[in-house]
Amino acid sequence: MSKVDVIILGCGAAGMAAALAAHEAGAKVALIERGDRVGGTSAISGGVIWVADNPRMRAAGMTDSRADALAYFRSLAHGDLVDDTLEAFVDKGPEALAFLESIDALKVAILPGYPDYYLDRPGAKPEGSRALDHDLFTLTELGEWAEKIYAVEEPKPLMLRETPLGGASALPPPEVVRQRIAARQCGFGQAMVARLLKACLARGIEPILGVDTRRLARDGTRITGIEGTQKGAPFTLLASRGVIIATGGFEWDTELRQTFLRGPVTAPASPPTGTGGGLKLAMAAGAKLGNMTSAWWAPTLVTPDQPWASGEQRAQIILIERTVPHSIMVNRSGRRFCNEAANYSALGGVFHQFDPSTYDYPNLPAWLIFDAQYAERYPLGTRQPGEPMPDWVMRADTLEGLAEQIGIDSAALSRTVARFNSHADAGHDPDFGRGSSPYDHFYGDRTREGAAVTLGAIRQAPFYAVEIASGLLGTNGGPRTDGKARVLGHDGQPIPGLFGAGNAIACPTGGIYAGAGGTLGPALTFGYIAGRTAALANA
Repeated sequence: MSKVDVIILGCGAAGMAAALAAHEAGAKVALIERGDRVGGTSAISGGVIWVADNPRMRAAGMTDSRADALAYFRSLAHGDLVDDTLEAFVDKGPEALAFLESIDALKVAILPGYPDYYLDRPGAKPEGSRALDHDLFTLTELGEWAEKIYAVEEPKPLMLRETPLGGASALPPPEVVRQRIAARQCGFGQAMVARLLKACLARGIEPILGVDTRRLARDGTRITGIEGTQKGAPFTLLASRGVIIATGGFEWDTELRQTFLRGPVTAPASPPTGTGGGLKLAMAAGAKLGNMTSAWWAPTLVTPDQPWASGEQRAQIILIERTVPHSIMVNRSGRRFCNEAANYSALGGVFHQFDPSTYDYPNLPAWLIFDAQYAERYPLGTRQPGEPMPDWVMRADTLEGLAEQIGIDSAALSRTVARFNSHADAGHDPDFGRGSSPYDHFYGDRTREGAAVTLGAIRQAPFYAVEIASGLLGTNGGPRTDGKARVLGHDGQPIPGLFGAGNAIACPTGGIYAGAGGTLGPALTFGYIAGRTAALANA
């Protein structure tokens, strides 16, 4: 029977950070992955990492502090923060990033001008600098392992900061993009996962793929390893110091989603790898749970012509599409119901508004309404400006005809658009304040000035509509940990030999998505903490 010091379950950003931290602390590690590819949600993400007072900020002479970061989070709290884990993230985040950069597992830069999401709160940084982007990585450096990265067949030959998503006004020239594709250069989450994987392989940490972990082995109260199958054969591995759960969320498990999440979820933006395997293992071990009704909410756009390779429905988060001019979102009553340009995590919650008189969710279904000006100038999903609209986008020559197609009251939609147009012409949205925050401007049309970066009338036929779903980037609930990433039991004491990180645990920041990278910052930090803690357990 094989034995190592530390087992890590899950080969995403948190899991690989944990493996590297444990290895560098002197432990022999095994990195276990249920699927046949690595990276999961991390690989298809934008890859942005949010960490206060991070090393890149310090190098640039930008100021931040522990006090500012804690004040910012606590001003947003709704009873979901635990001081121990929040302070561990704030305190150890810079150290975790410095460690990963020092071993060439990350190569990051400040995402210029990307503000925190809640600029009216103490400690927020309107000038940005807490959000970090990845430099390009050349996949050929990984050899045959490059093909093991999730969705690697969908190249991302850009850094986020070179795109409108990262604040750029235009993409690099097409010839540059073609050269990068030919050279197999990538950015975004692909670059993050690839660098982490390269660092693991350089240390002899080769992921063990296709292992379905069914049980945690125990010796009395202590977790001592895993039991499961690999390609149908029994698989057992012992760990003298412990097991780290970093398997991702549970948003793709229908039963777990129905049991725990507080509102409707129709279209996750994550790949179908988050099935709650780690959560089930932790529950069987007697873990105390936290944040279980919460998730990284986001409005999403289903792309029916682009399913996942495994056949599941695919959706993507919408950012630019709902922020640029000549567009609004309306509900089933044909009325606007939010500031369309607000940050996606907070905006996702508006779909959970419940009307007791109708016993229903009035903002579902929701529709993005836009006109010919929008179609000519702005993207929709993977469709670029000026390209034909996909067949699944509704189209009509009049607003009344469009309303009939999507099943909402035509008079109500016409009134809503007329009211919005008058406000757009005036450059002010008194109904929802769209365009009043610097964040509202970040994803808008920066060739325009003032509130016009996001406010523009909807007047030119044809008119279009596409359904917006209640989605999420992943769940953020799971076993509670302490600030050392030790999983806690129902008595509040650590379960010996069990640790956790990433979306598999109750997030250290509760349900608060502080800014771009609000998932990956805590994931990498607690991966680092878990790896070090586990490596030094019983050493």
